[in-house]
Amino acid sequence: MKERSASYIRKLVVTGALGALAVFLGITKLGFIPWFTGASITILHIPAILGAVLEGPIVGTGIGAIFGLFSMIQASIAPNGPIDLAFRNPLVSVLPRLLFPLATWGIYALLARWKKIPAVIVASVAGSVIHTVLVLGMLVLTKGSGILTGGDPSVTVWAVLGAIFVANGIPESIAAAVLTTVVVAAQLGLASSNKKSKLNS
Repeated sequence: MKERSASYIRKLVVTGALGALAVFLGITKLGFIPWFTGASITILHIPAILGAVLEGPIVGTGIGAIFGLFSMIQASIAPNGPIDLAFRNPLVSVLPRLLFPLATWGIYALLARWKKIPAVIVASVAGSVIHTVLVLGMLVLTKGSGILTGGDPSVTVWAVLGAIFVANGIPESIAAAVLTTVVVAAQLGLASSNKKSKLNS
């Protein structure tokens, strides 16, 4: 009973801490890396990927919810540009952030039976790609994609979405894989050293 209670407390703490990290990265703009395309690369989704891999789907979804709600509130209170207006819609800002951690966890849980670190890399990349696809897809479904084309009929929304995916989605996936793998590898190394110290004591 005590172990279960401690597990719940740990999951709650991790959710709050990584959720707060996502908000902090957003407020301070540290989570946005300037990029040659003019649209910054974001790492705000990485805490949700970390939470899903380290603590499971509930924690990952909780962090994603915090990330999504923050994104919606920020778009409503202090939008940085025209595209932020689309993120006032919870279908664009919140729903994708609830779903992609679940997909990340599912991929990791499936692959971790064989090798953990490769599973982390694949799940992180896939989770980041799924996040990008879901957000862009919801922009199309909610008619927010018109903002991307600037109302120019000569510009197809699919060309714009494809360019965003290649120029931003791929680097974001690489960043997610690197950062998540480093943190998980450190956590696995710490757990391994703790086991060794207990065996030697």
